[in-house]
Amino acid sequence: MSQPVSSGPAPASSVPANIGFDVPAAIGMTVAEVETPCLIIDLDRMEGNMRAMARAASDMGVRLRPHAKTHKSPDIARLQQEIGGACGICCQKVSEAEVFARAGITDILVSNQVRGKRKAERLARLPLLGARTIVCVDDPASVAELSQAAVAAGSTLECLVEIECGAGRCGVPPGRPVLDLARAITNAPGLRFAGIQAYQGAAQHIIPHGERQGKIDIAIEMVRQTLSLLAGAGIPCDIIGGAGTGSYEFEGGSGLYNELQCGSYIFMDVDYQTIQGGDGALVETFDNALFILTEVMSTTVPDRAVCDAGLKVQSVDSGLPRIHGRADVKYIGCSDEHGTIADPDNLLRVGDRLHLVPGHCDPTCNIHDWYVGIRNGRVECLWPVAARGKMY
Repeated sequence: MSQPVSSGPAPASSVPANIGFDVPAAIGMTVAEVETPCLIIDLDRMEGNMRAMARAASDMGVRLRPHAKTHKSPDIARLQQEIGGACGICCQKVSEAEVFARAGITDILVSNQVRGKRKAERLARLPLLGARTIVCVDDPASVAELSQAAVAAGSTLECLVEIECGAGRCGVPPGRPVLDLARAITNAPGLRFAGIQAYQGAAQHIIPHGERQGKIDIAIEMVRQTLSLLAGAGIPCDIIGGAGTGSYEFEGGSGLYNELQCGSYIFMDVDYQTIQGGDGALVETFDNALFILTEVMSTTVPDRAVCDAGLKVQSVDSGLPRIHGRADVKYIGCSDEHGTIADPDNLLRVGDRLHLVPGHCDPTCNIHDWYVGIRNGRVECLWPVAARGKMY
């Protein structure tokens, strides 16, 4: 695919050019000067991905609330709002949401259950920072915890009742259990019922298009039945949310969902690029924009090269990375600090640089402290992965 054209530079970094050795790059460096291994972002491609998803959401008449657990960066979240059509963001944990609220993001959905007194109290303080705060609920006891925390903080928390629609994780069955929880939320001081959450996470990486659609169609029917029951009880839904990078076309085109919660589309990884479109071909709506920049450190073994990107710089739960733009060499294994590359023609030399597409972008990003933003071969910005390690 051709690279999208950027309409302007990324937001200026707060990191000065004369940085210390704890940061992998400085503004204005060439890619060849950047320390390895590190995460680099092709800014043109990422911005193009943002615009492509914004157009898709607009064409379907739905809002886009991207998942910030993918990147954990307020700088990227701001870009998603400025050029990417985002109405707000999703987080998964309270500590993540705190980082974004303190950075000035004003509409945050914790698309997960928040249980326990301390976590509920911290969540209830987020509106005091100016952030609309929404959270998922699947248990009456959670309603009581959240209500108590909101009343104590003098704030209002909005709640989505989560439907278990096939992922086998959190949520209640569709229909009456959702109605009962919606009524409990409506009657609880400090809380406001805002709608329903119906995310089918287990369907996102199903490769055949028809099989993936079939799983989402089941979830859509659950949503349809539940909305009918809520409407009959006179209970409106502001948010009917869900969908991911692998399924947004189905939820967005359903006429029921009004918010999409896609995350990985901005970066794309090896796993997501294996799924098929309706014609059986691989989906190519979004470009690879995130790479692990790595350097060859040894070529002493014939037909092999070793690079400096091992397990400590990437997650391989969804498979090994792919070497971008090279069909003549292949990343075949890794240990803590080393990556092994098959090089049958002995083409690689010590110091050669390679761009690895991560197998799974979200947990890979959570390992790193910095993003190095590249445009036209030079470092344009440095962004801290500010919510890195925020898992509680």
